[in-house]
Amino acid sequence: MPQTHTPLCRPPKSMARLLVWLQAAALGFSVALLAACASPALDPTVYVLKSEPPVAAPAPSPTAAPWQLVLPVRVPDYLDRDELLLPQGAHAVQLAAQHLWAEPLSRSVPRVLSQDLRALRGAGSLWTAPLGGVAVQGQLRVELLALDVDAGGRSVSVQARWSTHPQGPAGQPGAQPMAHTT
Repeated sequence: MPQTHTPLCRPPKSMARLLVWLQAAALGFSVALLAACASPALDPTVYVLKSEPPVAAPAPSPTAAPWQLVLPVRVPDYLDRDELLLPQGAHAVQLAAQHLWAEPLSRSVPRVLSQDLRALRGAGSLWTAPLGGVAVQGQLRVELLALDVDAGGRSVSVQARWSTHPQGPAGQPGAQPMAHTT
């Protein structure tokens, strides 16, 4: 009786099915990988810090000297980046790569603060440039300490340190400076 042998190059039927399945799985994985690479990345959301003073501007006093907002307004390095920082746990933050500031906070915070103070105090009531002989009532210095987004991303709290330095006659220091943390 002649013996029938399965050729060595041909796997048994169960092994053949496994090979077909592995080939199909590899083909499916390759197609999925190519589709993922070809799909467009999501466009990031870009946020602009806008000037929105809470009340209407008063009429400027014709005799009041302006105040000087001393630049730069200090912003912590960890905040002065393109990506927003979102809270992660009690003491950590995560970079939100899809949520970006339109401009660095070191530029937008002084710009918005100047716009808001001018709107609140009246036109001509605030200077930010070198004074060049302009008599000022005093100087305002501001340092941003924290800008925290709540866990739900619905509100932001700001903590800042600011101080006023009144000027006396001929630009000499006046009364004692007043410092505040808000």
